[in-house]
Amino acid sequence: MLLDKLLDYVTVHSEPFATCLLSSGWRLRLPGPPGVMFHFVMQGSGILRGPDGQEFPLERFFLAVVPSGVRHALECGIDVQSERIIDAPPTGEGVVRLVAGTQVSAELRVACGAVNVTYGDSLGLFHRLREIIVADLSGYPQVRLAFEGILAEQGGATEGSATLTRALMTQCIVYLLRYLSEQSDGRLPWLPGLEDPNLSRAVDAIFEHPEAPHTVDSLADEAIMSRSVFAERFRATFGSTPISFLHDIRLRKAAEQLRHNGSTSIEQVAHRVGFNSRSHFSRAFKDHFGVSPAAFREGLESH
Repeated sequence: MLLDKLLDYVTVHSEPFATCLLSSGWRLRLPGPPGVMFHFVMQGSGILRGPDGQEFPLERFFLAVVPSGVRHALECGIDVQSERIIDAPPTGEGVVRLVAGTQVSAELRVACGAVNVTYGDSLGLFHRLREIIVADLSGYPQVRLAFEGILAEQGGATEGSATLTRALMTQCIVYLLRYLSEQSDGRLPWLPGLEDPNLSRAVDAIFEHPEAPHTVDSLADEAIMSRSVFAERFRATFGSTPISFLHDIRLRKAAEQLRHNGSTSIEQVAHRVGFNSRSHFSRAFKDHFGVSPAAFREGLESH
């Protein structure tokens, strides 16, 4: 599946999470996030209320995904009379606690944080999401363990915490997408490119054969589109030109080969991913990753 290939190359970044604690009868109003916001219910049950009053029931181990800019609120209990308003995302070291009511009597505990998932140079995996979605991930105990790990790592902020947090969050996203793909007809229309079979063919050609001498014209032929229509649709969907996307995938595949094929020369790696000269490849690799291919490999071997 194309989604599996894209997930191999996603970059996940999450801001420090907050723990939202609500007592029964309380509402916690939250600002519209600058990016996508995740809410994972660690304990209790409640309601996520959308900007137009829509109610989304929350139970333990449910994950709610709120699109960028959408104001929303968490509620606990049937008769909600009191509320706390958060005007801006919390700041500070470690995991911040946002308490509506009292911490001792909190019945609803939610891990909340902004998550940015990109592939290629800039495209957000959730950038077309316009509506709040709620997924029952209680059937995936790995997700609960992952969120517990994320909170523990961000609370301790020890060496390697950022790397481990990214890995744990990537795991959560995979289970989220797996759950959503199994619902109804399995369509994920807010995921860019995946609902356009013609565009998918061109992207698949890049992933399968990055070493091929792809051009905008040849990729447009794969997509059965005119050059201009293909270039315009590709940029709108993936946030970059087809050639920039190809360049990014070539370098990421090169890094993968350097990581796992220690006996392969750098020149061989360069040719396998579509670079005609080692010098050109080395310059491009350093521009992208900040180190030369040789230094990248040496750094891996020293660990």
